[in-house]
Amino acid sequence: MEWVMLRAMQTLRHKGSLGWLAWLLLVPIASHAQERPIPRDILPGIGPQDPRRPVDARVMPFQALARVQHGLGGRCTGALIAPNQVLTAAHCLIARRTENLVQPGSVHVLLGYERGAQAAQAQVVSFRTGPGYRPGPGAPADSDWAILTLARDIAPRAATLPLLNALPAPRTPLTLAGYQQDRPEVLLADTACRVLGVTSAGMLLHDCAGTRGVSGAPLLIAAPGGWAVAGVASRAAVETATGLAVPAATIAASR
Repeated sequence: MEWVMLRAMQTLRHKGSLGWLAWLLLVPIASHAQERPIPRDILPGIGPQDPRRPVDARVMPFQALARVQHGLGGRCTGALIAPNQVLTAAHCLIARRTENLVQPGSVHVLLGYERGAQAAQAQVVSFRTGPGYRPGPGAPADSDWAILTLARDIAPRAATLPLLNALPAPRTPLTLAGYQQDRPEVLLADTACRVLGVTSAGMLLHDCAGTRGVSGAPLLIAAPGGWAVAGVASRAAVETATGLAVPAATIAASR
């Protein structure tokens, strides 16, 4: 998949706000990694300091995270948003050789995966991508999401994550966790990042560290009623711990 140059610019002009301007070279962060050490200098989305740490997949909100993989080699992260539904990035469902979307039956979800074991697993029977999404260039940036419907329920509703219905404000604390290229057997998380703003394309800009394989992972936010999904990881910057995510509010409005 080709690298794509996106201009992520948000200038805050109100009194007391922080003004900034950034050029970012962003890449899709799906993973097709082999099980071997990955040099830090080829891990986009991490930056000079790596804040990611392993987290316990048995406790919320990480209990609701899953490894999403298909038979043609793709591997990403997803979040359980209903007992039989997983939210991920649409570009995770593209076959590398044909550049087409894979068949639903080739996709499997491994809930709570860690070192070869999982709390539950299920095959995908259907999926729906964001409006206007298509493989390759030209698709709306905020259409890079997919809801996977599973063959069965794999968790109680209490172990699922709701979608945030509003855009989070700049500086809102976030957590980003996923099954990443350099350590795909465990959940790695940046638990101390934040929202930076919203781009002109309607994407959340954040400073969470996450590399290939974290595509489709939820940007987690501590809402008043508990943890919720603020966005879905879509692209990461090459040299900095910065990325773009589809807002959960955009997805909720399309459901």
